[in-house]
Amino acid sequence: MDETSGLWTRCSAPLRDQVSDTTWQMWLSNIEPVSYDGQTMVLGVPNTVVRERVEGRFLPLIAHTVSSAAGHVVAVRLQVADRTVPGNGSNDYGGAENEFPADQHGPGGIQPSPQASAAAQALPPTQRTARRGERPRDGSVVSLDPRFTFESFVAASSNRLAHAAAQAVAETPGRSYNPLFIYGDSGLGKTHLLHSIGNYVQENFSSHTVLYVTTETFMNDFVDSLRMSTTIAFKRRYRECDVLLIDDVQFMENRGGLQEEFFHTYNDLHGAGKQIVLTSDRPPKSIETLEDRLRSRFMSGLITEVDPPDFETRLAILRKKAEADHDDIPDDVLGFIATHVKNNIRELEGALIRVTAFASLSHEPISLELAERVLADIVTSVEPRRITPQMILDATAASYGFTVDALCGPSRTRPLVTARQVAMYLVRNLTDYSYPAIARVFGGRDHTTVIHAVDKITTHMKERRHLYEQVTELTVKIRNGT
Repeated sequence: MDETSGLWTRCSAPLRDQVSDTTWQMWLSNIEPVSYDGQTMVLGVPNTVVRERVEGRFLPLIAHTVSSAAGHVVAVRLQVADRTVPGNGSNDYGGAENEFPADQHGPGGIQPSPQASAAAQALPPTQRTARRGERPRDGSVVSLDPRFTFESFVAASSNRLAHAAAQAVAETPGRSYNPLFIYGDSGLGKTHLLHSIGNYVQENFSSHTVLYVTTETFMNDFVDSLRMSTTIAFKRRYRECDVLLIDDVQFMENRGGLQEEFFHTYNDLHGAGKQIVLTSDRPPKSIETLEDRLRSRFMSGLITEVDPPDFETRLAILRKKAEADHDDIPDDVLGFIATHVKNNIRELEGALIRVTAFASLSHEPISLELAERVLADIVTSVEPRRITPQMILDATAASYGFTVDALCGPSRTRPLVTARQVAMYLVRNLTDYSYPAIARVFGGRDHTTVIHAVDKITTHMKERRHLYEQVTELTVKIRNGT
């Protein structure tokens, strides 16, 4: 076995463990190793449909897995099989090629290369399921976060109705609670439930088309369809799905044209017995400029609230997070965190990350004393200071020596990208802003860029002491207003 095949063989099992059997069989099982020169691995895929799917969803995972197996940073490229030119003295994989450099989307950073940009930007939204070997109708293939399932969701009194309703909808799409409207503050699990529904339907209803989008994505697609005269394709894309999952519908307020279009989309889907699930930070009657005809339709199904978790639920969430990350956390440490972080699951998990990252970097065992030291800024805060994205931008810009305009601008130089990623991470963890809202703060980027930034900083905080110290210092300064 040559070095190329050997490396890919070592990667195959870890990759398969991180995706469902259906995903593996449909998208990853036919990938073949082509070449490896010690720095770059070229992988062959059978067609452009598979390439687009892998680029849009799995390339970061593949790059990370290959780099881990090799023991150093490895860039990954995809090539589509060129079967029309046999016997050319090379392998069957030629033609279109896209690189996923490890210093951008992979282990060293986030920004996609120009070649992979279009696919990488399509990560969570607006894609749908296709049978193996079948080219999807207008709109790619659904891309849902595989981490967000019903099994990984902690059901408790604060969210039990929403959880049960979401499961019922997933098990019988279009027949139970249509529409289902889930509302609650940011960071309490609404998006998790949306992805859980989508993942369940994908796994169990192979003929169903699932479409998950944020309201911002729906709006951008609508505007683009008007600008490019592609309204027929837009309508077909949104009205031919079997399950439509719309996140953050409160952003429809003050947008009359968007509400008009969604009204007709809703009527078409509901009239055809298709499932609609919506989330918002408040109930329909509290979305001030929502048209009455939309409000009445949203209220015609089941409306359920997700409340902040109680102590027992917070403890269960922390335990599940620790198990998922394979961290052995003493009960008194979990109890300490659950006691002091009360209103937001995002902040709860962020506190746990700070503790485990510090322990990993300092090679200390995780203990209550260590947790008290690391989270001193949370414990000593009597009344939490209201933090805004502008505060975080100002503090991050000053710390890294850039301007706020540079952080929100287009430049992708490495030091600036790192500072931008840190700022995105802090906005996500210190405010109630959603991913699309954070993307707007940073110059109108796609929200998938923010998702990658948050994931990357979370991972690197456990590996790089200087980054952990920078993020921790900024967090304390921002919380204390110093």
